Amino acid sequence: MSKKILVVVTSYEKYPNLDRATGLWLGEAVHFVKKVKEAGYEVDYVSPKGGYTPIDPHSLAMAEPVDWEWYQDKGFMNDLGSTLKPEVINPDNYAVIYYAGGHGVVWDFPENEQLQMISQRIYANGGIISSVCHGAVGLLNIKLVNGEYLIKGKQVTGFSNEEEKLAELDQYVPFLTEDELIKRGAHYKKADTPFGAFAIEDGRLVTGQNPASGGPVADLVLAQLQNA
Repeated sequence: MSKKILVVVTSYEKYPNLDRATGLWLGEAVHFVKKVKEAGYEVDYVSPKGGYTPIDPHSLAMAEPVDWEWYQDKGFMNDLGSTLKPEVINPDNYAVIYYAGGHGVVWDFPENEQLQMISQRIYANGGIISSVCHGAVGLLNIKLVNGEYLIKGKQVTGFSNEEEKLAELDQYVPFLTEDELIKRGAHYKKADTPFGAFAIEDGRLVTGQNPASGGPVADLVLAQLQNA
């Protein structure tokens, strides 16, 4: 199988109803990408519009030392500044797709049919679909070749209603991630405490709950790849 992994990031830079920046939550890309690259996998980056992906400044305010290391890595930052457009992606080249989060994704992931088709093809090829935090909204409308929702009847996680309220942003997003996952028939799971690292797999679907969970998602993905 391919040694390439496709990381999906947002093109959305500002809340439409609030004077506050959004974008990629940097650590959710860093913690996942670091592990898969160390395991020998190549990574490409795609976003709904292609080109530059904005970085949520709040993710820098809460950055860990490893996040700052990657923030200063010109190659990594150049990749985030020149993401691919969905229409140029050949799904057959990838073993995994990973939807990174940040609040921006709630506006530009769910209705992107090109990303859904890429994911459907990767999954149909025996690949893995994965996400972290709000990135789970990219899974909402992915359908299997039989027309059923990918997440229907499966155990998944994503940013919880409780976490959204604690972040005081529940009034500024168009929907709550946990609620939408449940509406699609998913069996939603979460950590015992808010913002605790938590990742879960259900077959070739791997999801993480919050910004602390990108690394654990990578661990589960890599274990599947190595056992394939």
